[in-house]
Amino acid sequence: MPPSVTLSVITPMYNEREVVDHFVARLRPVLDGLGDTYEVIAIDDGSSDATVSRLLQVRADWPQLRVVSLRRNVGHQTALRAGLRSAHGDYVVSIDADLQDPPEVIGEMLATARRETVDVVYGVRSDRSTDTAFKRNTAGVYYWMMRRLVGPWVSDQAGDFRLMSRTVVDVLNELPEPRPVYRLVVPSLGFAGAEVAYTRQERVAGRTKYPLSRMIRLTFDSVTGFSAAPLRIATWLGLLSFVLCVGLIVSALVAWGSGGVVPGWTSLYIAVLLLGGIQLICLGLLGEYVGRIYMATQQRPPYLVAVDTADPAARAVPPTLETVTPAADAPSIAVGATSSGGAASPALGAASSTADAAFLAAGTVSPDGESAFPAARSAPAAGSIT
Repeated sequence: MPPSVTLSVITPMYNEREVVDHFVARLRPVLDGLGDTYEVIAIDDGSSDATVSRLLQVRADWPQLRVVSLRRNVGHQTALRAGLRSAHGDYVVSIDADLQDPPEVIGEMLATARRETVDVVYGVRSDRSTDTAFKRNTAGVYYWMMRRLVGPWVSDQAGDFRLMSRTVVDVLNELPEPRPVYRLVVPSLGFAGAEVAYTRQERVAGRTKYPLSRMIRLTFDSVTGFSAAPLRIATWLGLLSFVLCVGLIVSALVAWGSGGVVPGWTSLYIAVLLLGGIQLICLGLLGEYVGRIYMATQQRPPYLVAVDTADPAARAVPPTLETVTPAADAPSIAVGATSSGGAASPALGAASSTADAAFLAAGTVSPDGESAFPAARSAPAAGSIT
């Protein structure tokens, strides 16, 4: 029986070892001060650094923290999907760990949802001056395009920082999409929503996990997942090529009738290049949709869980231990203290103690917080497909 909690906070992490301590130091006081039971679900998206090891060290003093480690990197949106399916709260907040979205806004989101009885509260960036000009401009183009293709309900300043009711989360978990883009899926469902404005902050440490290549991939997923416009573009390109071909035929007939000399190789060369280019573009656009259909028919699991601290029975892999120490510039996190202001769920606390004991017994975590999740991640675990 899953523990009963009011609020679940899910945060995908990928090679965020430098960020963990900063994130915990900011997030925990906020949640402890709410006066509601809560859980924090950290989804490790196949990190190759010591992110999971440090999270387990922190969890020894924070029983509300749950660590779910995926077997490989599956991407930000799929990691969010894993978090949504793991959350038990009446309300679920998704937030990135880089602290560009301030955890202090979570309390205002929860209060807004209760006061206005809405199912979704979007975190809207009122100031993005900390982002680079390139980031602001590309984001502006992306949201402009999505509003034109998907619908006017897509906010041009709302990302993945949002609060959702259990009703919304249950609907999202039932969707069969293999690669959902939640910043578009959630508003498209039509649930009553509200907005909370905040100032976008600088990344607290580490490097961005959304380089240009991933931004382009997100754009492709967004367009092909929510609109048939590219197929219509292919149709219009085909019509345009047909008109141009008719024009070439007419010009050739006129030249032939007037006895003019037309260099045959030039017209043929242009026609072949034009038609060949348009055909390749159309095939590429069709391929994007066919590829999505192919992935859907395979019905492979979108992610595999290697480690879940809420399910220690599935873990029994001997480790190769790796010592982890806090980052030099990270805020100090007391070990051995208890939560002072939060309403911790007794079920969560008991589950955490049991899970830690099982991990220690299985050798996955050493008494001093060392771990070896690369080794654990390489071996199959029964019941790890979700």
